Amino acid sequence: MERKFLVAEPPSWLGDHPSEEIEQGYLAVGTNHEVRLRRSDGEELVLTVKTGHGEERGEQEIELSRDQFEALWPLTEGRRVHKRRHRVEGEPTLEVDVYLDGLEGLVTAEAEFPSAAASHEFDPPDWLGRELTDEPGYANQRLALHGMPG
Repeated sequence: MERKFLVAEPPSWLGDHPSEEIEQGYLAVGTNHEVRLRRSDGEELVLTVKTGHGEERGEQEIELSRDQFEALWPLTEGRRVHKRRHRVEGEPTLEVDVYLDGLEGLVTAEAEFPSAAASHEFDPPDWLGRELTDEPGYANQRLALHGMPG
């Protein structure tokens, strides 16, 4: 269970939280699935298959060797996002993505929940803005393919 929010004004304390640089590229995108590569801080190399959309999604990950990742990465040309992810610990932990390059200026936050009930009980802090969970234009795959939503 995930919920996503727009962060219009990132809090001044955001940089005090642990963060990592993420490069994500999409190998395949369908109406109900995506296959992506992710490089985190230049070290963690993962192939991920996600199914579903919105609040409930399935996810499978496989770690890749550097050679495997480098062989596949060129296939994502033109379908990538680059961001810095900050982890704001709490209940729930919030992952705040500050987008870079062509998406600079966009900041979103995601929260994961163990159940639909927990998701619906969440009272977002004031610094989280409009909810984006059901807005497909803000999904990372759409951002990679089409850029900033109009």
